[in-house]
Amino acid sequence: MENRMSLNPIARRKFLGASLPLLVVALAIGAPQPASAADADYDAIVAKGVKYLASKQGDDGSYSAQIGIGPTALATLALLEHGRGTNDPQVAKSLAYLEKAVREDGGVYAANGRLKNYETCIALMCFNKANTDGKYDEIVKNAENFVRGVQITDTDGVGEEDVTYGGSGYSGKTRPDLSNTAFLMDALVSSGAKEDDEAIQKALIFVSRCQNLESKYNTTKFAGKVNDGGFYYTPAVSGDQGDRGTPDGGLRSYGSMGYAGLKSMVYAGVERDDPRVKAVLEYVEKNFDVTANPGMGQAGVFYYYQTFAKALDAYGETTITDASGVAHDWRKELIAELGKRQREDGSWANSNTQWMEGDANLATSFALMALADCQAKK
Repeated sequence: MENRMSLNPIARRKFLGASLPLLVVALAIGAPQPASAADADYDAIVAKGVKYLASKQGDDGSYSAQIGIGPTALATLALLEHGRGTNDPQVAKSLAYLEKAVREDGGVYAANGRLKNYETCIALMCFNKANTDGKYDEIVKNAENFVRGVQITDTDGVGEEDVTYGGSGYSGKTRPDLSNTAFLMDALVSSGAKEDDEAIQKALIFVSRCQNLESKYNTTKFAGKVNDGGFYYTPAVSGDQGDRGTPDGGLRSYGSMGYAGLKSMVYAGVERDDPRVKAVLEYVEKNFDVTANPGMGQAGVFYYYQTFAKALDAYGETTITDASGVAHDWRKELIAELGKRQREDGSWANSNTQWMEGDANLATSFALMALADCQAKK
């Protein structure tokens, strides 16, 4: 089909791993060196963060349970990504806690059901990472079916021309947004979904309508207002959008959504020469920043770091050259910034408490997940 990459994200990682000898040669002639998990600073930062999380686990295996099950799934996934196995007592305890949140409909979410799609997507990624011996096969299968079922598609009587088509919201078939749709794609990819997967391609339709780029893929009234190639939260809006809007009725791009859009397009196999990818790369180059969430300042900065790292890792570039022509080794710069932001006890927390990032368990989990994607591919 058109606009498909020849390698999906998982295959690309295998390809990069097989190419290590070529990378060694490149390094020898002065190519920028990606950050290595063996770097002493990296190891120390990660070790302190992991130690902090280990000290904050509740007696029942949870983290910040007052928020929901999301922080527990994120913290457990972060620990798994940094080498803790399912036989680790703390990891096992958290997985058992998450198992208690499995619902009859296959979802994995807190009893209030307010964030059922978001929480199930993160839990699915966590259980997939932990499912090395098939123990969680049934949970994974049912959770994947749940996630697919809450995506807004034809089965809901919604046609492709509708701006909500292909998207998903916090609790599923509510107002869809790019953040939750990107998590849906993350979850499906963690379950092995390829770029031609029907749900991935339907999600791409929604994602494309979240881009500030007037094209055949986005014919909404917002598409040409800003036209900077970045991404906004959702096209499913009406009325005054406050600080998310522009005076002429457009929707502002901001950093975390830009990287969510880029990552989603990689997952969907959109080629690098596609206008959508070229436009978001230009946005990334003009707004490269590891000190703030472009367009949002410090709001949601740890979620931004996680999305930034995962998107650039999936895209497969070691350096990003900004609009001034300066090449940035994004891994090294992000590691250094997270090292500066780490608190004495090993945690991270955001002084801007929007989106609950004042919660150190949540912010630390996002930081550790970002650091996991800063490891050089071997």
